[in-house]
Amino acid sequence: MPAPVGRIGKGQIYMNVLITGGAGFIGSRLARALSESGATITVIDNLSEQVHGKGAGFPAGLEDIARCIAGDVRDRDAMRDAIAGQEVIVHLAAETGTGQSMYQVEHYADVNLRGTAVLLDLLVNERPAALRKLVVASSRAIYGEGQYHCAEHGSVYPAARTAEAMDAGRFDPVCPVCAGFVTVEPTAEATPHGPSSFYGLTKQVQEQMVLMFATTLGIDGFAMRYQNVYGPGQSLSNPYTGILAVFSNLVRQGSGLNIFEDGEESRDFVFVDDVVSATAAVCRPDVHGVMALNVGAGQRTTVLEVARAVIDYYGADVPVDVTGAYRVGDIRHNMADISRIQALTGYQPTWTFVDGLRAFLDWAGTHESADAGFDKSLKELSDRQLLRTARSG
Repeated sequence: MPAPVGRIGKGQIYMNVLITGGAGFIGSRLARALSESGATITVIDNLSEQVHGKGAGFPAGLEDIARCIAGDVRDRDAMRDAIAGQEVIVHLAAETGTGQSMYQVEHYADVNLRGTAVLLDLLVNERPAALRKLVVASSRAIYGEGQYHCAEHGSVYPAARTAEAMDAGRFDPVCPVCAGFVTVEPTAEATPHGPSSFYGLTKQVQEQMVLMFATTLGIDGFAMRYQNVYGPGQSLSNPYTGILAVFSNLVRQGSGLNIFEDGEESRDFVFVDDVVSATAAVCRPDVHGVMALNVGAGQRTTVLEVARAVIDYYGADVPVDVTGAYRVGDIRHNMADISRIQALTGYQPTWTFVDGLRAFLDWAGTHESADAGFDKSLKELSDRQLLRTARSG
């Protein structure tokens, strides 16, 4: 069994830590891990209904280990209060979801960019003396398609897939030089930015803002490029939370699974405890720098493999329909090169996808399957021509 989160000892972290979005899936676990290591924690969270459910408060037990502020990162007064005396700020608060970002453009810009701007404006103009480190949750979405290998041209970085190719059912990216066949390589931090969704673009700008002002302030700064994070505690009621929650809800309801593209698209699924350990590691006083860091498992799993694993776990008899439909802004594959964070912090993912999926599904089984509005979210995409059906042949 993998080791528990928070594998750092007392006295090995900064003592005063603020976590924005600290009531969320990653933030609440990070708060507990850092608290167990001796830190004094403050969290601020607006307790968004889409993430936490209607009328939700802070997660059970969080107020016992942290000062909890119900507030929005766009609220200057709330943020001024939250940052006072902090040595480390871990900025997790953000809207997530690639599909939703393509039609809630102003909202994503307001939360992800203006919220970050409010934080940085306070730090630059009020110069809190204690602050030593800024950490921001970034995303692998900033890469777009990421890094591939062409037999003729070596490592290449394909552009976003075209509607013409996708409409014809040609889902794999091609070499940007010769338009030839490419295979997936681990995507390193030096890969050029090429986000294919507005969410990815906001995360790119957000991390550049944080790293720029960390340099300006003369403090450490880290942009944690999380891959596809999953695990117990993930929202089961948010249709934009990821395919594991969606699939587990549908299968438990006896519904079939509709798979986009040809089902061979793949993701680097990283268990939440490993993400917490990686994030806690950069909060140590002995970890220095201003840089981006991939946080993943360094392996990839196809969507069809996920679907079959969820169905097998529940012993369900439900159909799997590979539809050929595709969402504008989706990428084909991702697999992180995690060598940089390993060298810097000693980070090593400890959860395999098999073990992590079982832990997630064990936990999900203790909760009622939720009507997460998945069909509604697909209709919203379709109405805006952001969900399309490929032609056969």
